[in-house]
Amino acid sequence: MTNNAHEFSLADELEATEDWDALDDAQEIGFSESGYVDEDPETTDPTLGAMELAERHALKRVASLRTELEDITEVEYRQLRLERVVLVGVWAGGTQTDAENSLAELALLAETAGSEVLEAIYQRRQAPDPATYIGRGKVEALKEIAAATGADTVIADGELAPSQLRNLEDRIGVKVVDRTALILDIFAQHAKSREGQAQVELAQLSYMKQRLRGWGGNLSRQAGGRVAGGAGIGGRGPGETKIETDRRRINTKIAKLNRELKAMKGTRDTKRADRKRHHIPAVAIAGYTNAGKSSLLNRLTGAGVLVEDALFATLDPTTRKTTTDDGRVYTMSDTVGFVRHLPHQLVEAFRSTLEEVADADLVVHVVDGSHPDPEGQLAAVREVFAEIGASEVPELVVINKADIADPLVIARLQRAEPHSVAVSAKTGEGIDAAIRAVESDLPKPGVEFTALVPYERGDLVNRIHQHGEIDHLEHTAEGTVVKGRANADLAGELAAYSA
Repeated sequence: MTNNAHEFSLADELEATEDWDALDDAQEIGFSESGYVDEDPETTDPTLGAMELAERHALKRVASLRTELEDITEVEYRQLRLERVVLVGVWAGGTQTDAENSLAELALLAETAGSEVLEAIYQRRQAPDPATYIGRGKVEALKEIAAATGADTVIADGELAPSQLRNLEDRIGVKVVDRTALILDIFAQHAKSREGQAQVELAQLSYMKQRLRGWGGNLSRQAGGRVAGGAGIGGRGPGETKIETDRRRINTKIAKLNRELKAMKGTRDTKRADRKRHHIPAVAIAGYTNAGKSSLLNRLTGAGVLVEDALFATLDPTTRKTTTDDGRVYTMSDTVGFVRHLPHQLVEAFRSTLEEVADADLVVHVVDGSHPDPEGQLAAVREVFAEIGASEVPELVVINKADIADPLVIARLQRAEPHSVAVSAKTGEGIDAAIRAVESDLPKPGVEFTALVPYERGDLVNRIHQHGEIDHLEHTAEGTVVKGRANADLAGELAAYSA
């Protein structure tokens, strides 16, 4: 009897599946049916800023988080829980619009720090209440709002004294932070470089030193007998309280950070002195946070730094070398953004970084033309300029985001700021005009010269292009005739070939 059924063979079956793995690999790599790799042009060569932005967004925050895991794979995709916050402010001066703008900015700061804003209230007072900041009646209302919304944090739009902080927490029953602590928290999240992290830590310790507190009076207990509390060597002996010990440790850490920052400042000063020695003009981009300073730097120099629609997205200064149309070399630096009521601790800690603005030959002051109060931004930034000694530096106002700003607002700003230019770092509108304005404001070499430079000294001609201004250039049989202006050092070298 003949059996027509197909006989099973393991070897034949395995041979039939040999192409499966290759097909899967091709699909994962992105091969199309034609056999070519499908490349995304936007992801072929990511910039450093793009990689930093992807890293920052790799761990996203969500509004809620279950404590019980339904599946083990959820462990691989853990997400941070948003703090639920209520904002509170005191309207002590200015218009109602100013108070609302201040609370709106506080809401953006809270969201940048990783919070979900539930409510925002403010009270009209001549001055904040010395005990509770907002007064006894508002404290009870705030307590009811926090309980009704399920908030776990209250953020005050101002700097709270330690006693105000303690009284509010005792009466409301939730964590209370002020505007300064919120900004410090954002800085701590975004600092990348070693110097930036040290500056943020110094500012945090300076803020914390005056606000040490604990539950149940545990910071007031004393070490007894032979320092039985565990202070050991370095303690001041019996009678020293825990808060004194902690404050002394903070002072020690602050001193160490100051020494480290002083050494880092020496490196920065050396680079700055080298640029000055070679007479390279320096341009500093400064302005309110989220005004578009990093986007403008990318447009002007192709720096590729991180750009994000968030407050204080970039803290570490970036310096790039660029050239004018006639070949002159100059540097352009991005600086940390400013904000209303910038904490004094941050100004002191970032002073070495902010000196980039004070030592610059030109400040490009970027302002957000689409903001509800651009004049307020200009005034807030200029207050910081005065504090760091940069008020006398020549200033060019760049009104950014012209693609979404009201043309009437831009016209109003340009009337108030005659030396200004409107641009859009996103679309490129007005960038050429901004470049021409920057180049025209760069310091001019002060010494006029006329020289016949031999052809074997082509290096001198190159330096004239980079660090001087050429009015006339002609190639003759004897050499290159150059007429123009240069700095004193270069003019001294050219004096030997004076024509």
